[in-house]
Amino acid sequence: MTYEINLSSEQLALFAFIENERDHIFVTGRAGTGKSTLLNHFVNNTKKNVAVVAPTGVAAYNVGGQTIHSFFGFPFGILGNQPIHKHLYGRTRDALRSLDVLVIDEISMVNSDMMDAMDTMLRAARGKNKGPFGGVQVVMFGDPYQLPPVPLKPTDEGYEFFKERYRSLWFFDAKVWDETKLLRYELHENFRQHDDKFIEILNAIRDGSVTQEMLDTLNAAGNRYPSNDDVIRLSGVNHKVNAHNAKKLANIPGETKFFEANVSIGELKSFGATPPADTTLELKIGAQVMFIKNDDQNTSKEGGVNRRWVNGTIGHITKIVAHNHVKVEVDGEEFDVHQSTWEKIRYQLNEEFDEATQRFKEVLVPETLAEFRQLPLRLAWSVTVHKSQGMTYDEVVIELGGNAFSAGQTYVALSRVRSLEGLYLTAPITLRDVMIDEDVQRFMNDAPSPNYDGLF
Repeated sequence: MTYEINLSSEQLALFAFIENERDHIFVTGRAGTGKSTLLNHFVNNTKKNVAVVAPTGVAAYNVGGQTIHSFFGFPFGILGNQPIHKHLYGRTRDALRSLDVLVIDEISMVNSDMMDAMDTMLRAARGKNKGPFGGVQVVMFGDPYQLPPVPLKPTDEGYEFFKERYRSLWFFDAKVWDETKLLRYELHENFRQHDDKFIEILNAIRDGSVTQEMLDTLNAAGNRYPSNDDVIRLSGVNHKVNAHNAKKLANIPGETKFFEANVSIGELKSFGATPPADTTLELKIGAQVMFIKNDDQNTSKEGGVNRRWVNGTIGHITKIVAHNHVKVEVDGEEFDVHQSTWEKIRYQLNEEFDEATQRFKEVLVPETLAEFRQLPLRLAWSVTVHKSQGMTYDEVVIELGGNAFSAGQTYVALSRVRSLEGLYLTAPITLRDVMIDEDVQRFMNDAPSPNYDGLF
């Protein structure tokens, strides 16, 4: 099986707009519209000095960037009531001064306080007279209908601070946007689903406009047993996922093999409490697994990328060759799978000769601080809705009906599957399961979008 990745005309035109303009822009879109593909294309093809950051370690590893805290040198806690400029050391100052574009992935998880702290730190490094973000272009990717910032309870530290200072926790309510324009563009072409009726229902669940009639159609389609016992299950809670995977593994005859991760550079603690893959992976021949990283051994072809598997591909272990080598069957093809590498990086300044100007210029380049190596696999009879983010499945069992507990959770789960034909529900989805954040609705309905007439 080979996956070819090419940009659509919409994505290419938006890339050109970001590359040629200086506007701050939020790139969003429904699940499956290629936000991550566009982000990676921009980072790999821009002529600007760019750094990529994300709010969590896992998100940062996935885009080859740094966490926001690491890149800016932020202390932990509420940033708005700390003198964060005192944490602006030489290496960080140099990196911020050389920056043209700051790319932020999973921006919906970034709260308003952190957004303003990034503005503060960039102005401190580059000069307040350069305006918001010290003159750096900020390009953000994410979908607020899917991933919210971590909520605060009245008993949490910082609750009163946010209540008094900000309209909401969301990045779009940061004070910096009172001083500068934030454009928004929503990608429209859906690469995951092609059934217009299913797309209509998903869009309505995403923005809260879903009707009971739409849910009746959805529930009627999903009210059946899956085609086989290995169809992946999406659940809202970890303990259900772990219990289901452990039970399925135990039911397979044969010996369990243990695969240990190793860190070839740096230390395991560099990757924090949530390393990018299991530090100890349990497998048997016959185990159903999911790839958790795109194929490292890809080849370019006519501007695209050929991959044997992508993040989310489902397969089965057919042979255990060595402590770091297994064979996995995917849709009738057997692949040799070795350890993959996840890098923890930091940006540093290097000099590079510019052929166009015949001069040396300073560029930001990633420096590897630690390398985490493990088979890019996870047991996959079941997975949490949260960890299914960004995945695509041909078939999926969703055990969420009547039990959704956060905004966007139902939409994320349902939008993983390609079609209604591949959807199985353990319980009906109700209107109570469709929760939309009122602040997100306000922003998405009111935020200015650029006029792209003539550009696309």
